[in-house]
Amino acid sequence: MPPEPAPAAGRRAVSPLDHRIEAVTGHDVDTLWALCDRGVLDEPHAHLVDRHRELAQAQTSVTFYLKLLNRLSSGEFPVDTAWFERVDRAVGQMEEAAGERDAAARKVLAALEPIEAATAAPVRGEGTLTTEDQAALLAIAGGAKLYEHLLTGRLSVTVASGTRIPYAEVRKLEDAGLVVRDTGHPLHAGQPAALTDAGRAALFAARRPPTTTHVPKPPARPGAWPSAPAQRR
Repeated sequence: MPPEPAPAAGRRAVSPLDHRIEAVTGHDVDTLWALCDRGVLDEPHAHLVDRHRELAQAQTSVTFYLKLLNRLSSGEFPVDTAWFERVDRAVGQMEEAAGERDAAARKVLAALEPIEAATAAPVRGEGTLTTEDQAALLAIAGGAKLYEHLLTGRLSVTVASGTRIPYAEVRKLEDAGLVVRDTGHPLHAGQPAALTDAGRAALFAARRPPTTTHVPKPPARPGAWPSAPAQRR
């Protein structure tokens, strides 16, 4: 028999928890992953994305071993001693992968349920950011520095894209506790500016669609969780 191929690395696998994540956040999972990579999410949502990535990886492994078993049972290979050994090994590997998947799902639930509870509770200040505030916070999330011109003393904020934000706008966001600067750096060299946890939360809330609809649960795919544990003979 040919050697077993290694599991293919995929972006993510569909899980039954995706529809709950998307319903409570108002974003699809791929968008949440992208926002997390950009540093826009607050700590609870970033933690949720990290746990979901672990679940996606575990789900990919379960799907891989299920496809392997389907191939072994397709009649492509002769049913001999080597075939039985390979089937037994694949079943054991899928049982282990399913256990890791179920453990990862419990971690996702542990991160998701507090967010669901917080979303159901009244939230103060949500939606108070102006369009200019949102644009400034989003730009600063990608990296920004405050500079002081040595000759003129003029302050300017430059973001990673090279564009500038009026210092008055950044100062307003600082006063609101949404942005913080690293004052350990001299102004002429550039003081890094970043979003606070409150800034990330405010930006995420402001960018969330005004209404959310329940996202239908996706149809089950091969190896989708939850599934009955494989029974070894």
